[in-house]
Amino acid sequence: MDKNRWVKWLRNIAAAVLAIFLFLALQELVVPKYAVNFKEGGFAEEYYEETTPHDVLMVGDCEVYESFSPVDLWREFGITSYIRGSAQQLVWQSYYLLEDALRYEKPEVVVFNVQALMHGKPQKEEYNRMALDGMRWSVSKVKAVQASMLPNENFVDYLFPILRYHTRITQLTKEDTKYYARHKKVSNNGYYMRVDTAPFVEGVWFEEEPKDYAFGEMPMEYLDKIRLLCESEGIRLVLVKAPSVSPVWYDGYERQVVSYAEKYGLPYLNYLKLFDRVKLDYDTDTYDMGLHMNLSGAKKMTSYLGKFLVSECGLKGHKGEKMLEKVWEEKGKFYDNMRLKQEKEVEEYGSVISY
Repeated sequence: MDKNRWVKWLRNIAAAVLAIFLFLALQELVVPKYAVNFKEGGFAEEYYEETTPHDVLMVGDCEVYESFSPVDLWREFGITSYIRGSAQQLVWQSYYLLEDALRYEKPEVVVFNVQALMHGKPQKEEYNRMALDGMRWSVSKVKAVQASMLPNENFVDYLFPILRYHTRITQLTKEDTKYYARHKKVSNNGYYMRVDTAPFVEGVWFEEEPKDYAFGEMPMEYLDKIRLLCESEGIRLVLVKAPSVSPVWYDGYERQVVSYAEKYGLPYLNYLKLFDRVKLDYDTDTYDMGLHMNLSGAKKMTSYLGKFLVSECGLKGHKGEKMLEKVWEEKGKFYDNMRLKQEKEVEEYGSVISY
């Protein structure tokens, strides 16, 4: 190859590399950062920042990530845990997030929230994005996207998010530039903290009772996949239901879960039925009139779960293990700073404003 052709070839390579770099840089700028608004969209990405394994992985929607506090589970029992949850997370999304997590670690217990069994098909693109955009690319993510897409969505838009978010170039905020090169930590090992209180009011929530309580074929198929995956890895699967007043957890739903749990010998903790035993109180333990638990409620639910994990699943905890104690000391500092900040906001403004 003569000198001129060599130089031309190098220039073409450099131009291609520069074009790819600019494309990726622009893509990173326009994708949502989930640092200030819709923080749940940042949960999936945060998992990959973990440096130590977990005894317990929890998967599910808001009934998981607003009901259980990994820091409190550590402080009371020495049990390490992480919540791989997102808003309106569907059963198949939980399966693929779990499958993805098992590439990095093997927990002793997986906790799955059964609320999502009510949803037999994908719900909204926004929820899909919050659950899946933060996943690292793998076969698990490809399958998760394929299972979750609505009819008007395209796989290529997930592969190259700039195709979906390019119009945001004229709507960029300080959040987009501030967190362009770094992720803002928004959860406590997947737990979404709220310390404010808004008591439940009778009659405030209304919904039409469904004509058919049968869970759909797709969510039950993926519940089977979760169970079989746990069995193949020697992991104990525990089913849970949070004490949310809405959506209503009808007896028709409950019977199906109880039957499934009995058929396969799975533990099932329904906090609606454990409400008094756990000493939950809708006047003090919810921040949105009964839909989700605040920190007070989450601490109670976590304590009950921890006792179950010790007595029924044989978890022993890691108190006294210096490396883990150091890691969780730092997690505790982040947790305490967030709690203190929110408590100050409640004192000054009457509610949390930094959620």
